[in-house]
Amino acid sequence: MKTVLAIAFLAFAIYAEEPVAPVAPVAVATVLKRFEFSQPRMGTTFRIVLYAPDEVAAKQGSDAAFARIEELNGIFSDYSADSELSKLCAQAGGPAVKVSSELFDILSASEKAAKESDGAFDVTIGPLIKLWRLSRSQKTLPLPERIAAAKERSGIGLMKLDAANSSVRLEKAEMRLDLGGIAKGYAADEALIVLRGQGLTRALIAGGGDIRVGKAPPDCPPDQIGWKVAVAPLDLNEKPTEFLLLEDAAVSTSGDAEQHVEIGGVRYGHIVDPKTGLGMNCRRSVTVVATSGTTSDWMDTAVYVLGAERGMKMIEEEFGISALFMERTGDTVKRVESLNWTKLPRVK
Repeated sequence: MKTVLAIAFLAFAIYAEEPVAPVAPVAVATVLKRFEFSQPRMGTTFRIVLYAPDEVAAKQGSDAAFARIEELNGIFSDYSADSELSKLCAQAGGPAVKVSSELFDILSASEKAAKESDGAFDVTIGPLIKLWRLSRSQKTLPLPERIAAAKERSGIGLMKLDAANSSVRLEKAEMRLDLGGIAKGYAADEALIVLRGQGLTRALIAGGGDIRVGKAPPDCPPDQIGWKVAVAPLDLNEKPTEFLLLEDAAVSTSGDAEQHVEIGGVRYGHIVDPKTGLGMNCRRSVTVVATSGTTSDWMDTAVYVLGAERGMKMIEEEFGISALFMERTGDTVKRVESLNWTKLPRVK
C-alpha cells in the first residue's frame, strides 16, 4: 500500500516540476439566425434583415433601429408641420436658427453635395418641388412666372450654415428645404450604427431605393462573401439580371419607372431638374455604390440630373464610388459604367 502511494506521489512530483499551462476553455461558436422585419417609415417601407443569436436580440435591435429612423423622420420630414425641418423653414428670411446635430449634419452634407454636383442636387429647391407636385396632381405644366418665382427662393447659396453655433439661416422668406434625395440614405446609415451598437453587425437596411449593408451574412459560400443585391433594371417589367456582392457598403438607385406622369403627350418623371423647375423627361436609371447611404443617396439623383457624361465625370473624381447609368431612347438602351463598376464583386 505504501509502495503504491509512493509511486503515485513520485509521478505527481515529476509532472508538477513542469510549468502547468492553464487550459483554455473550448470556444463555442455562436450560431446566428436570420431574421427579417419591416415597418412603414419616411413614406416608404423600411426593411431590416439581420443575423442574431436569438429572436429576442433580433427584435430588440430592429425595434431600436426603426425607432431611430422614426426619430430622424421627425427631424427631416417636409410633410409634417411639426418636424424640425418645417419649423426651420417657417423662420426663413429671419435670423439664424440653432438646430439639432442631425439636421446640421445632413444640411452640411447637402451643401457639399450641391457644390460637387454643380447644383444638380440641391435641397433648397423645395419651392420648385412643391410646384411640380401640384402640377403632377393636376397634370398641367406650371406657369413660367411661377417657376421663376420659385427659383428666386431657391439656391444653395441662400442657405447659410454656422458650424461654430450649429445654426442655419435661410436668407429669403418662403424658402423651403426638401431632403427627399438624401434623408433615407442617412437614416439607413444611422439604423446600421444602432444595430452595430447592439452587436448586430451582420445586417441589411433597405428603404425605397436605398440599401445599406454591414458585415456579410455568416452562411456565405467562401467564394461569394457579401450581401446579394440586385441591380434595378431600367423598366419595371424587366427582371434583374445583375447581382452585386456588397459588404460594409451602400447602394442607391434613382429612376422614373414607378413615378411619372404624362402631360401634353410628354412623359415627365418625379425628379426635378433645378435648372428648369420641371420633372425630367428622360427614361433613365442610375445606381450608385458608395461607403455610406448618405453619399449614394444624393449621388444617384445628381447623376440622373447631370446625364452620363457630366455625371460619370463627377463619379470618377470621387474615391471609392461606383456607378451605372442606363438610358432608353426609343428601342435603344445606352449603358455607361464607371471605372470602378466593373471591379465590384458579383454573384458568379
